[in-house]
Amino acid sequence: MKLKIMTYNIQHGFDFVKKDRIDLAQIADIVRAEDPDAIVFNEVRGDGIAADYTDQTGEFMRLLGWDGYFGKALDVPGGGPYGNAVLSKHPVTAAVTAIPTPPLEPGKFIEPRCIIRAEFDFDGTKFALYGSHFGLTEKEQENAVETLCGLLDKETLPCCFMGDLNMEPQDGKLDPVRARLKDSADVFEYPMLSFPSDKPEIKIDYIFVSRDVKVLKAEILPIVASDHRPYTAEIEV
Repeated sequence: MKLKIMTYNIQHGFDFVKKDRIDLAQIADIVRAEDPDAIVFNEVRGDGIAADYTDQTGEFMRLLGWDGYFGKALDVPGGGPYGNAVLSKHPVTAAVTAIPTPPLEPGKFIEPRCIIRAEFDFDGTKFALYGSHFGLTEKEQENAVETLCGLLDKETLPCCFMGDLNMEPQDGKLDPVRARLKDSADVFEYPMLSFPSDKPEIKIDYIFVSRDVKVLKAEILPIVASDHRPYTAEIEV
């Protein structure tokens, strides 16, 4: 079965060009145009104390007419829930695994992170999707990789793993992930970068797939809406 999957750090829908508003409709239009079977969003807000902390996953579900799941990673003080989301045209069954948060380090920004696992039945083909947004420090990234690999070692379904990992491709901390999964960027016809979206200088967004999944096509789209560019892959399960 052929599927299209997508990962996108949406920066809670903040308009990267106008820089004066949260525009979820703009993000929904991009998803609608690309028409993936499933997507992982990073940096998603939930309904909270602050007026601009709304149920963004629910709003995307309404705008797209899709099913969805919000995976909370933390509560922003004075704001509200923050984390990742999975959305799909198909019914979504999902759960969250917390990534251990290391001790605070002077001068370093550390926050709780999580990994979503969603399971789908695509017309009789079962498939697992993992999504996450890794931290900025080495210890956060090491904990995230260890947590992910622990989940992957128990996985029995064909699967993918997607998200903003805050690491460039040459980073050795990704080696345990590469030992278990294939990088869809291997099929790029030329190097593609994902951040910042207006003049990308680095690639920190990824779509990995299990060994039993074939990558037919992958690309990082030249779209400027969030501070990251969206990344899609067409796969065969």
